[in-house]
Amino acid sequence: MKIVIIGDGKVGYKLAKQLSEENYDIVLIDNNAVKLKEAINNLDIICVNGDGVSADVQIEAGVPEADLVIACASADEHNMLSCLIAKGLGAENTIARVRNPIYYRQIDMIKEDLHLSMVVNPELAVATEIARVMIFPDANKIETFMKDRLELVEFPVRENNPLIGNKLADIYRKYQIKILVCAIQRGKEVYIPDGEFVLQEGDKLHIAATHKNIEQFFGKMGKRKNRIQKVIICGGGRVGFYLARQLSNMGMQVKIIEHNLEKCENLCEQLTNVTIIHGDATDHDLLIEEGVREADALIALTGIDEENIIMGLFAKKQGVRKIIAKVNEDSRAQMIDGLGIDSVVSAKSATADAILSYVRARQNSLRSANVESMYRLVDNRVEALEFIINEETNYTNIPLKDLRTKKNTLIACIGRNRKTIIPSGNDSIQVGDSVVIITREKKLQDITDILE
Repeated sequence: MKIVIIGDGKVGYKLAKQLSEENYDIVLIDNNAVKLKEAINNLDIICVNGDGVSADVQIEAGVPEADLVIACASADEHNMLSCLIAKGLGAENTIARVRNPIYYRQIDMIKEDLHLSMVVNPELAVATEIARVMIFPDANKIETFMKDRLELVEFPVRENNPLIGNKLADIYRKYQIKILVCAIQRGKEVYIPDGEFVLQEGDKLHIAATHKNIEQFFGKMGKRKNRIQKVIICGGGRVGFYLARQLSNMGMQVKIIEHNLEKCENLCEQLTNVTIIHGDATDHDLLIEEGVREADALIALTGIDEENIIMGLFAKKQGVRKIIAKVNEDSRAQMIDGLGIDSVVSAKSATADAILSYVRARQNSLRSANVESMYRLVDNRVEALEFIINEETNYTNIPLKDLRTKKNTLIACIGRNRKTIIPSGNDSIQVGDSVVIITREKKLQDITDILE
């Protein structure tokens, strides 16, 4: 599969790296020769120096023969025009990164008129990810599958948690709620557990269940008493805008602190139910003056990773119980694990995961099952994939207890006729099902790859 990526920024480079590791034929276009030199030295890809909206440059990069063109340069207009030209040259599919809220209000019309296969809005994706976590503040991260009918929740086991010392099988029997612990991180180790696995303090659980069952599970552990009410958002960029609108609509009291006066004025016009403060959120006196000690959550969303980390750590010291920081560099995100910041989000990772899901779906569109969505968990060491079963094969209509699956692979959930099934050994996969697989195997292309 030949893929042309236009734009060698953070997203473009991450996509080129991950897709080339999965043995796709990658060409990267950018007009910055210095950036391309780094890509040439580190990645097994072809690089073309030039402007992605130039038809001549696209022809040189092989766009007319490309299966997919991904435009992820910094300017929305550049991305949309690049995709329009690529489609005119003969590219089979195109994906554009579109971030401007004004454009995104009419995205369906833009997508249709430009014949785009997919539109990705990284900031909206991150804002939605954060908003989901705010519903369950004891969770670190929440991903959704099956059109939001299934949630995959990362939940840390802290001191005095009633789960400590219990086998998973005993927990299922005790709580009588249909949940499945499908992955556990313990220190540097990652496990796909069975019922005999005993939980310890410090474990990070990845739990699959419906929203209702997750709510019941947290309720039985006493984790639903104190809901998030007062939120401080540091940074009034696009993520802050999308997030403030969502949280305000959920009934939360939201305050944005933004140092750019023009942004503050625009936010005041667009977010009538949100308090906008013009100031520097890295000023600890300002944070205290604006009520950080009374806040239930602080979300650091400036464009500088280090600022977000420092603000998060300061807020934790002031007693704020939910801290979320936007950190785009993977190495920094790994360094702060365990320092007190509950959740780390990345627009770059959200975009890459969405596009990788689409690429895998296109790659196996002629197979028995398509990849519908995909997320990477536990520092990219575990993948959660949703497959749509297209036809009868050697694994359909067979009880799961009789299927020989590979080690460190788990069938976490089956979606059938709008029902969500946490499967037992007697359940089976049928044509038309959505099936969520949790695996440590990398680069799964088809559900048959989980079978021995």
